[in-house]
Amino acid sequence: MKILDSINSPCDLKKIKKEDLSYLAKEIRAEIINTISENGGHLSSNLGVVDLSVAIHYVFNAPRDKIIWDVGHQSYAHKILTGRKDKFKTIRIHNGLSGFPKRSESEYDAFSTGHSSTSISAALGFAAARDLKDEDYKVVAVIGDGSMTGGLAFEGLQNAGHLKKDMLIILNDNEMFISHKVGAVAGYFAKLLTAGMARKFEEKVMKTVSRFHSFGSPFRKFIKRVKVMLFPGMLFEEMGFTYIGPVQGHNINSLIVILENLKNMKTPVLLHVITKKGKGYAPAEEDPVNFHGVGKFDVKTGKIEQKKTVTYTKVFSDTLIKLAQTDNKIVAITAAMPEGTGLDKFAENFPDRYFDVGIAEGHAVTFAAAMAADGMRPVCAIYSTFMQRAVDNIIHDVALQNLPVVFALDRAGLVGEDGGTHHGVFDLSYLNYIPNLIIMSPSDENELQNMLKTALNSNKPCVIRYPKGVGTGVALDKLLCVLEIGKAVVLRKGSDICFLAIGNHVETCLKAADLLSKKNVNASVVNMRFLKPLDVNVVKGMLSRTKKFITVEENALSSGLGEIVKAFLCGSGAEVECIGLPDKFIEHGNLEALRKKYGFTPENIAEKALQML
Repeated sequence: MKILDSINSPCDLKKIKKEDLSYLAKEIRAEIINTISENGGHLSSNLGVVDLSVAIHYVFNAPRDKIIWDVGHQSYAHKILTGRKDKFKTIRIHNGLSGFPKRSESEYDAFSTGHSSTSISAALGFAAARDLKDEDYKVVAVIGDGSMTGGLAFEGLQNAGHLKKDMLIILNDNEMFISHKVGAVAGYFAKLLTAGMARKFEEKVMKTVSRFHSFGSPFRKFIKRVKVMLFPGMLFEEMGFTYIGPVQGHNINSLIVILENLKNMKTPVLLHVITKKGKGYAPAEEDPVNFHGVGKFDVKTGKIEQKKTVTYTKVFSDTLIKLAQTDNKIVAITAAMPEGTGLDKFAENFPDRYFDVGIAEGHAVTFAAAMAADGMRPVCAIYSTFMQRAVDNIIHDVALQNLPVVFALDRAGLVGEDGGTHHGVFDLSYLNYIPNLIIMSPSDENELQNMLKTALNSNKPCVIRYPKGVGTGVALDKLLCVLEIGKAVVLRKGSDICFLAIGNHVETCLKAADLLSKKNVNASVVNMRFLKPLDVNVVKGMLSRTKKFITVEENALSSGLGEIVKAFLCGSGAEVECIGLPDKFIEHGNLEALRKKYGFTPENIAEKALQML
């Protein structure tokens, strides 16, 4: 019988002998590896924090104590240890476990996450609420070194250090960003610093020297500086935290000793833990980037399943490189997603014109705006869902100044198994109301490359939003062309009904029109291409053919294409139905299943048309 079989809650974990915890960690890693090889998901980040997860739940008393995981893409071991072991094989499957912490899923998920850098602010909120209610529980936030590059993390640190609340921040440093200094000596000093004797000695020294008014204050500063020189973490100390570390993150028993000591401290503490991404699975250790968010793979060989198809991301990447070869003013900017956006290839070709600003989308936009103001042609490639964090910067720093920044929004629309935190279904809505922006969405990968050239030639702020995954398979033009801004294209003319589509469902509407033709229904299909400016002339032209319209967009219905068309056609006698996403956060699941559920198949669209006729 495996040790894991006996673990159904953290209470069961506390019954395990400490010498057996390393074996339990191996079993958890095996469960994660086998499941993610079938389902896909975040592998290397989760393998890196298994030992830390075991130690946290061994020491703290969740759900009374609040454990908050930044981003949450490293919470798989946490889920296994908190009563979801038997459901773990459903992770990221429709109606199964979410790939991120989710309050509605478990009382052990204190705070729902999916975007970066929120954990410290959330932890401080829990700590403040606890103290106001005169309750007694611990608050622990686990944040990665990458997430610490986000500005929100530092806002939380600053406020937490000021308020002096009892809370623990665990900085999970996987040696891909901050520190490489770790070893037996550092671990020994960390234990010493967290033990009561050392802390009391420091407090006594500080209290004693403070009595001497003439030199007490300068001497206290000197003592603090000496401590900072001996141990890293000056920034955190200066912000009001007690800094401990760095400590080895794969020695469970050592972590337990340190965490037990930290439980007795009543001040804001930052524990710096060094871990290895992909720990325990050689292919992930050797290639943590490709095993970060991975699809299906063979456990024995580590070979990732490859689909020989061209993605929108690759077309964007190849086109940007092609254009940059003849224009040295083109620069590329991303926010810690070089591989995901395809800019890693741009970086290889033009290292001096590539900028990864870390998880700092707002900064990326303002940084791009200033480069544009000085004559450069910045292309800012960020996932649609992450660009939400930079809306003010787009308004104030780009659109208001009418600066020619190109925003390439990858993963627009439904993204599948990552779910509600990652679906890029709001960008048409949150960008449409901003003056000066040109907003476009390609119907296929060939149109994407032409839109990128169009945007760079426009001398205007432009947004191109395109979906995750493969394109339609069309042949790519070798010579790129500049599109007429705001011009839609009528692909098919019919007299019974008109489909107005934008983005990846233009092809879906063409297939729906084919289905309708078999029922003697003639449908027009218009590729709108631009949400802003909208081609009102083509819409007017369609009115002469039919009074029945269906808009199709993989975006929230609110403030999207459908609402704009309805407003324009108001009073014309036209009947308009809209296919888009409802006013709710869309669950995770297989893309094909989600699109079928929410009406984005040819059959769904054809049925909607027949209901109108």
